[in-house]
Amino acid sequence: MANDCINHEYYLRFSDKVLALIRKIFHKSPEFRHDSFKHVARFAPFIPFMGGRPDLSKPLRRVITFSDRSNSLYLGCPIILAAGANKTALRIRDYANVGFGGITVGTATRHFREGNTHRPRIGFLEEDRAIHNSMGLNNEGVEVIARRVDSQLVKAHKAGLCVGISVAETPGLSDPEEKLKDIVESFSIAYRAADYIEINVSCPNTGESRVDLDMSFSERIFTEIMNVRNSQTLRKAVYAKLSPDLSERHLISIMDMLVRTGVNGVVVGNTYPTAKMSELPMNAKYEDLTPLRADGDCGGMSGRPLFDNMVWNVKYIREHYPQMSVIACGGIDHGYKIYDLIKLGVDAVQCYSVVAFRWMAAHAMRNELYDALLNDGYKSLGEYDDRNPKKPMVRSV
Repeated sequence: MANDCINHEYYLRFSDKVLALIRKIFHKSPEFRHDSFKHVARFAPFIPFMGGRPDLSKPLRRVITFSDRSNSLYLGCPIILAAGANKTALRIRDYANVGFGGITVGTATRHFREGNTHRPRIGFLEEDRAIHNSMGLNNEGVEVIARRVDSQLVKAHKAGLCVGISVAETPGLSDPEEKLKDIVESFSIAYRAADYIEINVSCPNTGESRVDLDMSFSERIFTEIMNVRNSQTLRKAVYAKLSPDLSERHLISIMDMLVRTGVNGVVVGNTYPTAKMSELPMNAKYEDLTPLRADGDCGGMSGRPLFDNMVWNVKYIREHYPQMSVIACGGIDHGYKIYDLIKLGVDAVQCYSVVAFRWMAAHAMRNELYDALLNDGYKSLGEYDDRNPKKPMVRSV
């Protein structure tokens, strides 16, 4: 495709340097740093230098519609907090305070899961602005998470947030029928609560073979999931979360399967398997990541080094599978990147790693996205969409 996406650099402000100092102070407590973002989101409106609530009057709202008449998704802006940031589904609306227009909670499994047992399970690579994690899908179970989402959904919508739940097969199951029953049950429970469901078949950090590497079983999963979805009165969107390390041949196979089964869209993509990090443009070396390696290489990489890989996958899918909704995820840390991706045809983006390296990242990216629109002569995302229609249709309000 003709459009090029540039890995835009952002200027380090004083607040970003303060954030770097905080990272240095808590470098021996990476999971505390990971979890502390929820407190930032809660108190942001009350502390002036945190930026306050975003200006929702700025015309960045987006509505994603689907050709199969699935329920539309209403986003306060096309920036979604990716799964992994809020695993508990507590205080969901707080994340609107820090600039997000949507959130994917989880990933959730059928029952409570402690996750991987080694510590630390997460690390921050300062020079690369990347995060490596092997959390191992720790969560309280999909029933708890879905119940919390359901109780907060109206307030989240009023705050401008679209809420999805990410679900995955419970690690440790060996019988294929039990695996299938497990993930379909998780989907069914999450479906009752969320605006959309993300099926995570590509998690690299549980120490088990990824579901997306078994095409036959993956097709069974999505066939059953879509059968459940199509039997419901309300048709909610279903997204498949893909791994970023797929070969072109494997990408074609999995995309063909998703089209056959009627899945609405894809999230491109998950964390990049740490064991293959030499394929990424990084300064950090695999040999240095001893906590992850000590637990059997069950880790994944996220952040800025994944951007070029993600763009290639997005371009390929948009060119060859234009009927699929695409949410881009991987190395997105600048509003100009979001605008470039929108011009490629993505409906929204997901990000998380950037909040560890850029102060009030979603606020900043909203402003940059708005500036990019104005520079190209558009007063809103709605005007952009009206003048650049695509299928499946995406419109803004």
